[in-house]
Amino acid sequence: MSAPSRFDRGHTDDLMSFLTASPSPYHAVATAAERLEKAGFRQVAETDAWDGTSGGKYVLRGGAIVAWYVPEGTAPHTPFRIIGAHTDSPNLRVKPLPDTGAHGWRQVAVEIYGGPLLNSWLDRDLGLSGRLTLRDGSTRLVDIGRPLLRVPQLAIHLDRAVNTDGLKLDKQRHIQPIWGLGGDVRDGDLIAFLEEESGLSAGEVTGWDLMVHSIEPPAYLGRDEELLAGPRMDNLLSVHAGTAALAAVATSGTALPYIPVLAAFDHEENGSQSDTGADGPLLGTVLERSVFARGGSYEDRARAFAGTVCLSSDTGHAVHPNYAERHDPTHHPRVNGGPILKVNVNNRYATDGSGRAVFAAACEKAGVPFQSFVSNNSMPCGTTIGPITAARHGIRTVDIGVAILSMHSARELSGADDPYLLANALVAFLEG
Repeated sequence: MSAPSRFDRGHTDDLMSFLTASPSPYHAVATAAERLEKAGFRQVAETDAWDGTSGGKYVLRGGAIVAWYVPEGTAPHTPFRIIGAHTDSPNLRVKPLPDTGAHGWRQVAVEIYGGPLLNSWLDRDLGLSGRLTLRDGSTRLVDIGRPLLRVPQLAIHLDRAVNTDGLKLDKQRHIQPIWGLGGDVRDGDLIAFLEEESGLSAGEVTGWDLMVHSIEPPAYLGRDEELLAGPRMDNLLSVHAGTAALAAVATSGTALPYIPVLAAFDHEENGSQSDTGADGPLLGTVLERSVFARGGSYEDRARAFAGTVCLSSDTGHAVHPNYAERHDPTHHPRVNGGPILKVNVNNRYATDGSGRAVFAAACEKAGVPFQSFVSNNSMPCGTTIGPITAARHGIRTVDIGVAILSMHSARELSGADDPYLLANALVAFLEG
């Protein structure tokens, strides 16, 4: 019998359901929107005129969602409290001409998205998910959640030095998954298969944004089930925590001095430069329209932005027991040690001293411990949506997250208690 956790595992159980329901960014925002709807939020269209009514609202655009809650009687110059995250994860994405094959094998042509650990996609049962665009311009989500594809590794008999010299993978030649047999590879086969699976007529699909995903479900791991293994925790763990936190403060009845916001963007893993990425205008446009819909002026907008704070929540590196020398010698974040505050003086993260104080106050209010993360000076530092958000919108931004292992693998590893601790810290932050 496993030892009891310090915390109720209900939040982490719910995270596991969220991960399973969200194999693509499009599914992730649909899942988040469904949960916000249950908390009383309603979708608003960007093409409609917005009103200044109070309550919860959200905008969906592709693989991005921006949701906010306006308390009754909120002044136009009221600042925002923003949780920022991203919905995409490194993976394999289907090319425009997907049907290929060789030597009697039917294959799917894929392109590498972001910076995945390629070896983690080998010899794994894979599904296919994403968005289909139909002839009338509408879209349909698709999720083939059963074993459909596999990227087979070369047998050791044909690569005798693989365990001594390391695995070397050519992104073009070695990562194309198989999905069947047949010497006659016909253009359109994959899309015809997806049309049939989705109950659509032949030829109805004219566009697609499709990606491969591991179908192995999330699971508790370890003797005492202290760990959580699962896909896409970078960064759906933060999207889930942010969604839960926003729904909690919107339904709590607590007086809010700020307008709480969730902004979950797409395309962080390849630079955020898109209409649904953090380097695009989506967040700024939504915040400005919210101010103006409540009768605000440009002066009110400037005042609101000046008092706004964003927590950019993304996963970070826990100290690795087999590679401790790759980490900073005095900063060793541990799983289940609470969320991490991410710092880089070269602005790869947006945190400064005043931002640290904001996060420390939220954690203190929530009774949540937190840890500090910096990179080893000899190793390049990654980045997040934090610096982009700060620079693009001129708002104070703090980079935080949860420490994990196996980042950018098809299956990552976190502490089982950290998602709950992060969500509680985010609630305290949104409440001000």
